[in-house]
Amino acid sequence: MSAPKTNDPSTPVAATGQFLTFRLGDEEYGLEILRVQEIKGYSKITPLPNTPREVKGVMNLRGAVVPIIDLRTRFGLREAEYTVFTVIVVVTVGTKIVGLVVDAVSDVLNVEAKEVVPTPDLGSGVDTSFLTGIARTGERLVSLLNIDRLVGNTTVPGLTA
Repeated sequence: MSAPKTNDPSTPVAATGQFLTFRLGDEEYGLEILRVQEIKGYSKITPLPNTPREVKGVMNLRGAVVPIIDLRTRFGLREAEYTVFTVIVVVTVGTKIVGLVVDAVSDVLNVEAKEVVPTPDLGSGVDTSFLTGIARTGERLVSLLNIDRLVGNTTVPGLTA
């Protein structure tokens, strides 16, 4: 079973198929590969006033103005210096394009249904709605993200997922 080939946010993201994996600190996350448009080295971002803390600003991507979200900040992780490994993963969310700042890209992971476990219940105080599950691959655990829920909950001028 492969992931749906639609960008319709009402379609649930399947927890099987190919995922682009990336790191934030010591943790590894996966995004449905069909949602990834490109991976760019970190470059200049123009800040915007009155935006949530995780919205770093916008960048010009071949004539399109693309909002940039720092996933470290979105997940409440401590800030880290951007390095040569820091990249912007450009993804589609509905009909919009958004850039996600991550520490480093790992690889493309093939995930089968038998390798995915549901996200554990961590209580009512912990929001895990943006996770579709946890992939177990060897000794690695990869948190699989639902990009529509993750970015759709962020207020970005001009972005409606």
